[in-house]
Amino acid sequence: MPAWNQFLSDAILVLIRLSVVVAWAPYFSSIFLPTRTKAIFVLLMANLLAPAIAELPASHPSLGLAAILSEVAVGMLFGLTLALLNEMLIFAGEMVGLQLSFSLVNLLDPSSTIQTPLMGELFQLLGTLVVITGGLDRILLRSLVRSFRAVPLGTFVLQPLSSAALIRAASGIFLAGVELAAPVLAATLLVDVAVALMGKLSPQLPAMSLTVPIKTMAGFLLLASSLALWPRFIEGHFDQLLDMAQHLIANSSSRVSG
Repeated sequence: MPAWNQFLSDAILVLIRLSVVVAWAPYFSSIFLPTRTKAIFVLLMANLLAPAIAELPASHPSLGLAAILSEVAVGMLFGLTLALLNEMLIFAGEMVGLQLSFSLVNLLDPSSTIQTPLMGELFQLLGTLVVITGGLDRILLRSLVRSFRAVPLGTFVLQPLSSAALIRAASGIFLAGVELAAPVLAATLLVDVAVALMGKLSPQLPAMSLTVPIKTMAGFLLLASSLALWPRFIEGHFDQLLDMAQHLIANSSSRVSG
């Protein structure tokens, strides 16, 4: 009976960590995935992982408030770190939409139930497509499984340094968004300069009427031609965020054990 009670405690803590990650991580947290499907997926994963994790020597905590909060912190750190990828895509889309004169066109984002600019929604959907086709969701699951060995159940404590590193990573989404939107921004800037020069050389030319359609066509052409570079860019940032999450979790765990 004591062994069964310990196994049940381990299974519940595994279930908590998986549930928090699914609730926060990109793609898994999407509202397009039915809640019942997420619940079945988490239960199946917990059922598969619990016997193996119960064999680890350090994974035998008592089921209490401290252990539950520890697993919630691990899941939130994983999920929030990877959610920065979506924020970067939305920010890049907002800048591109502003240059393409779509700043006033907003859509209701079903995944967050808030008004999102048109290009921001497009960038987010393209990023989700890259995540799925590139197998990054499977990489996330493998990393999450390895986290149970790096951070035994109920041993994680969120450190101030981890919070500061997460804030610095959040500030980096602005630079990453500018990098992703840079080709379109440069093209639209050149179109503005060219149309302005043409307006100076020929005052009869309706420069204001030509600027918007020319910028829109040039921006979409350049955006379509640069989509081939998106998988490498998104995969690189996804790997960086995933490595940072693993590093923060492992360091916090080592400080506590030390």
